[in-house]
Amino acid sequence: MQAARHSEHGGNHDPALARILEHAEKGADLRRRFFAANAALIASSALRIAVILARGNKLMICGNGGSAADAQHIAAEFVNRFLMDRPPLPALALTTDSSILTAIGNDFSFDQVFSKQVSALGKPGDLLMALSTSGNSADILRALKAAREGGIHSLGLTGNKGGKMSALCDSLINVDEESTSLIQEIHITAAHLLCELTDYYLFDNVGALSPWLETGNTRLP
Repeated sequence: MQAARHSEHGGNHDPALARILEHAEKGADLRRRFFAANAALIASSALRIAVILARGNKLMICGNGGSAADAQHIAAEFVNRFLMDRPPLPALALTTDSSILTAIGNDFSFDQVFSKQVSALGKPGDLLMALSTSGNSADILRALKAAREGGIHSLGLTGNKGGKMSALCDSLINVDEESTSLIQEIHITAAHLLCELTDYYLFDNVGALSPWLETGNTRLP
């Protein structure tokens, strides 16, 4: 009976198990290829975030759907902690205030739910992290345009070929993949590394920031 149940629900030819293993293999292969190609970009992006925070500026994060959840997740890692206990870092998810989101969506359009917040809350020298697996979300594109107009730096996390947002970002972390779920899995891993490396530059390797914090230096890594 045990063997029969195993064959029916968990045998080697179970379609459910085959799906799990196929997804895991695709994800592992994508992960290897992505980080081999983008490790230096992630490190430089983390250094840029660390410099921006060390200069007294903040990080704003936005995305839709699963990427909205990721925006909140990432903001929490910066404000609370990631791997080390350290002072809280200023990060804000633009996806969390239902009154602001619904007011803008109702009075104007959903396309402006992030751009109005960027214009209201952002200041020159801040950084906007924008997540869109397609790279073509209208509200994300408007937010990036508002950031550019306001002297706010932008970092995009996207997929496929980067979409329209690739031309609007100061730097772009692109996952060369079409599957939304696999793109999102890489996005959150990349974001975790950005948190870890930002902490590293701010608290373990402060010397790396010194050239960028010299009086009069407004450039970024």
